[in-house]
Amino acid sequence: MFARRVMVVGTGYVGLTTGACLASLGHEVVCADIDTAKVERLRRGVVDIVEPGLSELVSEQTSAGRLSFVVGNSAALASFEEGRSPEVVFLCVPTPMGAGGVADLRAVESVMEEVGASLAPGTVVVNKSTVPVGTAERTAEMLERADIGVVSNPEFLREGSAVKDFLGPDRIVVGSDNQDAAERVAALYARLGAPTVLTDAASAELMKYAANCFLAMKLSYVNAMAELCERVGADIADVTEGIGYDRRIGQAFLSPGPGWGGSCLPKDTHALLQVADAADFEFRLLRATIDTNTRQRQRIVDKVRLAVTGKRTGSLSRVRLCLLGLTFKAGTDDLRDSPALAIAALLRQAGAELVGFDPAFVDGPEALKFRDGEPAPSEVEGVPLAADAVSAAQGAEAVLVLTEWAQFRSLDWSVMAAAMKRPIVVDTRNVVDPATLRRAGLTAVGLGRRSDPSDN
Repeated sequence: MFARRVMVVGTGYVGLTTGACLASLGHEVVCADIDTAKVERLRRGVVDIVEPGLSELVSEQTSAGRLSFVVGNSAALASFEEGRSPEVVFLCVPTPMGAGGVADLRAVESVMEEVGASLAPGTVVVNKSTVPVGTAERTAEMLERADIGVVSNPEFLREGSAVKDFLGPDRIVVGSDNQDAAERVAALYARLGAPTVLTDAASAELMKYAANCFLAMKLSYVNAMAELCERVGADIADVTEGIGYDRRIGQAFLSPGPGWGGSCLPKDTHALLQVADAADFEFRLLRATIDTNTRQRQRIVDKVRLAVTGKRTGSLSRVRLCLLGLTFKAGTDDLRDSPALAIAALLRQAGAELVGFDPAFVDGPEALKFRDGEPAPSEVEGVPLAADAVSAAQGAEAVLVLTEWAQFRSLDWSVMAAAMKRPIVVDTRNVVDPATLRRAGLTAVGLGRRSDPSDN
């Protein structure tokens, strides 16, 4: 495999992972960002993103001279040795949800306007960001250069395991109407030995949405099944174990929870609805997936009402609640579209007094977030933060487990119970063994679990 000269635009979650991992495969990578302070931190080896292995990989590749960081795209183009301009330019810029759910492509358009004329003939521009169908075609139109290939190469990275996913992918997807450009991008990943899907640009663009929306459907389905289990006296853990052995279904994404969120699924489900609407297709299944997810948040609030007051319509006014976990999933500090925060907002509207604890936002040697000397926040989106779980539980009438941090399983629940005003734990992730909670004298309320006489 030949080493390539690669420019990565954007050092966010996708861009930084892409740059560091491509460098580890032997390529010469220059990452550009408009945030001067962020670039300086990266040059010093400071990675703001909580992602296992990423900080170490950045430091390793920077020290090896294969990875560098510059401010601005023009500087990135000029940073390569004279006569050796980048062969491949990855666009890893934000594509947030815009008005009506459609993806906002202004960042992509801005980069093309800035560097399009400066790219060397034969350069390949790669859309790595999640973009609507037709973006590759639109990018080619903005470039107005037949000598530049445009490729769609969607990422399939999970937060909390991005480096692992990049270097051990299930598949590589490369889409372009330019066969040579597609093969050159696919060759960047040759060392990984992963199955490669070479297709047209539109199919590659749609593939990312199709994958994420299918996962969202699976999560909404299992949450609906958990509710049905509660109504008929079945146990969701047994049900999902049984169906998960079916290779057509699999075990992944079969855990009930407070709803799905994060940086991808919410915006991608709405974006695909926009694609469907534009094609005059009523995507009822996807719309129901979104509606089920929205309803799940209120269902959790109703569970808390019932557990604390004995009534689904009981008042939560001035009821103190401890929230364990605020990030949208464990292993990250990402709060974007976090179901935990959505539920916190509903509880606050109902008059509850909230105190939270999340391992991603603590100080000390066990802190997961490296803040370059900055202290941990005192609150997250209106939820005051405690330094530890026991402090958060002090005087609480119920503890809610909202994020599936593994350390919540091993908490000393007897100590937690002693700190609480009332012995109620609403585990929205089914992460803590109910028997452990009962031994600590706590009432365990989970999702889709078979009722236990000792809980009543």
